[in-house]
Amino acid sequence: MPAPDFARAAEAYRRDGAVVLRGLLRDHVEPLRAAVADNMAAPGPYGAENVGKGDTGRFFDDYCNWTRFPAFEAAARDPRVVEAVGALMGGGRVQLFHDHVLVKEPGTSKPTPWHQDGPYYFVDGDQTVSLWVPLDPVAEATLRCVRGSHLWDRPVLPTRWLKGDDFYPDPDAYAPVPDPDAEDMDVLEWTMEPGDAVAFHYRTLHGARGNSSDRTRRAFSLRYVGEDARYAARPGPTSPSFPGHGMTPGQRLREDWFPILRN
Repeated sequence: MPAPDFARAAEAYRRDGAVVLRGLLRDHVEPLRAAVADNMAAPGPYGAENVGKGDTGRFFDDYCNWTRFPAFEAAARDPRVVEAVGALMGGGRVQLFHDHVLVKEPGTSKPTPWHQDGPYYFVDGDQTVSLWVPLDPVAEATLRCVRGSHLWDRPVLPTRWLKGDDFYPDPDAYAPVPDPDAEDMDVLEWTMEPGDAVAFHYRTLHGARGNSSDRTRRAFSLRYVGEDARYAARPGPTSPSFPGHGMTPGQRLREDWFPILRN
């Protein structure tokens, strides 16, 4: 059963596909800020710059670095965080999938495109949680989630953030990327303080505006899976790709690469 402190959040999560958890990672803000700076100075193999021709500012992201930066791992393994994630997923196993850093410097015009995480991943299952944690106060540049989109019948087509082209060769298998503002969808967004967390389902459509403020917007994300998560083949390379993983469809994610934090 979900822990009492998170029971109401779990209900909203199941209904809406996203919920804000105030102060969940407040104690990790300063170590994470230092680790993000180290990550930007020494990107991993997935590090990317997402500002293209005609855009302004800098939009950096990188992922799968928790084994390189102890502050990332400490946040991921925090018992209170694991408790919250387990409650949102309905109890049982909590397994770490990966971390993700997203930094928009002042005056960055490039938005985070609307997308669902699930279609990029090689994971199928309903027990999934992403945590999006700002390390700076955010209002306009906060995360935006379409209420109830985790319950849509078809996944949304994944696209590459910089080029905007399709991620897989068969776009007909996916719904086109919508424009939630133009289509008057119910968008959830929150003004947030450092250490607050938005928890959202892998199938929740989400995005973020550019950063028009005069201060950097640093965000740290963690991805978790639960008891029903299984490896799924996709029609092309996934992101992250985790080359050489050796898993087959229907198999649980290997525990030496994706540690079990609670059984």
